[in-house]
Amino acid sequence: MRSVNPLAHRVPRQPDDSRLTGADRVLAVLRSLGDYPRGVGLEELARDVGVPKSSLHRALAALRRAGFAEHDERGSYRLGLELVRIAFAYYEQLDRRQVIEPVLEALAVRFGETAHYAELDGAEVVYLAKMTPPGRGAQMTSIVGGRNSAHCTALGKALLAYDLVDENAVAAYVDGHGPLARRTDHTRCTAKDLAMDLAFVRARGYALDDEENEKGINCIAYPLFLDRRSHATGAVSISALVHRMGIVQIQEAAAEMRTLIEVALGAVTR
Repeated sequence: MRSVNPLAHRVPRQPDDSRLTGADRVLAVLRSLGDYPRGVGLEELARDVGVPKSSLHRALAALRRAGFAEHDERGSYRLGLELVRIAFAYYEQLDRRQVIEPVLEALAVRFGETAHYAELDGAEVVYLAKMTPPGRGAQMTSIVGGRNSAHCTALGKALLAYDLVDENAVAAYVDGHGPLARRTDHTRCTAKDLAMDLAFVRARGYALDDEENEKGINCIAYPLFLDRRSHATGAVSISALVHRMGIVQIQEAAAEMRTLIEVALGAVTR
C-alpha cells in the first residue's frame, strides 16, 4: 500500500550488494535513505548499502541532481523533497477503487452479502464502491456516488469515531448538524448515544448498524487507515438482511472479516 504499514517489511538486500553498479547502486542508496528520516552520515550509509565511499558519492550526486536526496549543514543525507512531491502527486492520482474493489469482492463472495466502500464528507458518507454477489446480496437503496447520514450508518460511525474523539466533540457535531434524522425506530439521535457508539468503535475496531439506517438490514464496518495511522480515510462494510445474518452473527464473524481485509490491504484497520 501507499501508506505506512506495520506489516510491511523491507525487501532483503542481495548478499552481493558490493557488486551493485550504475542504476542498481543508485536505487539501493535511495532505498536506504528511506530508513533515515532524520538523516544519515556517509560512513553509516556506506556500511548500510555495502558499497565503497567513492561509489556512494557518485550515487548520492546523481540523486541530489534529481532532487531525490539532500545534504544538510551537518553532513547528513536524507530523502529530497522532490521525491516526496512526486510520491504524493502519484498518490493523489490513484483511484482508490482499484485498491478497494478486490477487498469488496472478497468480502461479498465469502459472506454472500453486499460490501461497500465509503468516505466521509461532513455529516454524510459518500459511497464510492459497492459489490453485491449475484442473486444473494441484500437489495438496498445505496448506490455508488450516493450519500447517507453518517450517524446512523456503520460506515459513518467507523469514520466519525476518529474525528470526534471525545464527548465535547460529539456534542459540537450534533449541535452543528442536528437534529439528527431518525431513520428507523433503532436510530440513535442524541449526542450521548452517538458518543457511546463511537467509543465502541475505538475500543473494538469496528462499527455496527443495528437496523438504524434501514429496517431489516444491519451492517458492520471497519475504518481504513490508508494514509496515516491517526486518520481514517475511508471504511469498508458488509450489509446483510437481518433474517439471514443477525447482528450477533455479524459480530461473531467480525474477526474473520478483519483478517480478510488486512490480508488483502495490509494492516490498515484498527
